[in-house]
Amino acid sequence: MIWMLPLTLCVFLIIRRISFKLKSPLFNPLVISVIVLIPILLITKTSYEQYVANVQIINDLLPYSVVALAYPLYELIPQIKARWKSIIFITFTASIASMITGVCIAFWLGGNNAIAASVLPKSVTTAIAVTIAADQGGVPSIAALCVILVGTLGGIFGHQILNLVKIKSASARGLSIGAVSHAVGTARCIEVDYNEGAYSSLSLVLCGIMTSLTAPFLFPIMVFIFDWF
Repeated sequence: MIWMLPLTLCVFLIIRRISFKLKSPLFNPLVISVIVLIPILLITKTSYEQYVANVQIINDLLPYSVVALAYPLYELIPQIKARWKSIIFITFTASIASMITGVCIAFWLGGNNAIAASVLPKSVTTAIAVTIAADQGGVPSIAALCVILVGTLGGIFGHQILNLVKIKSASARGLSIGAVSHAVGTARCIEVDYNEGAYSSLSLVLCGIMTSLTAPFLFPIMVFIFDWF
């Protein structure tokens, strides 16, 4: 089924072009592409396994696309050096807050330890989130789904929320979106403002590192607290 890869690329590029013309955050190319492709796969009776196998090259290119986000970051090195203490504090706080809120919501809605561990790393990139979830006894597929949902929601509504609370600083906007919406949010930041994208890239990387380091200690403590109550 060699048509799957060209079809996927064509659908995404067409929708992305429409998105540029509409200039609406609700018309997210990633989300709309999925909505368009799913009925096509159902009509052609193409299984998920078949589809993934035929578009594997796209998945293989994802790590390189993340590395590409480092270029705008390089151009802001002087500003980052001047604010590194604030940046470290902000990203550390964001990482901890994201994990705590995710686990609390999971437990309050009746989820077990496995579900809570799967939601725990929802705000970092998929590769890191899947590993963290598996190490804590979570379900990698659920963790990946949470990452996609959080990233998509952040990419669609992140700037609207920041505009609503009147946050105008490019650094603040970029750091906040990168901390909770990883690569999807960062891509949106780059489209809106180049400096935002740079700070979002930095936040994405730092939050990924901090979440990886703190999750093994934070999650058992939270499980103990909820079990005790």
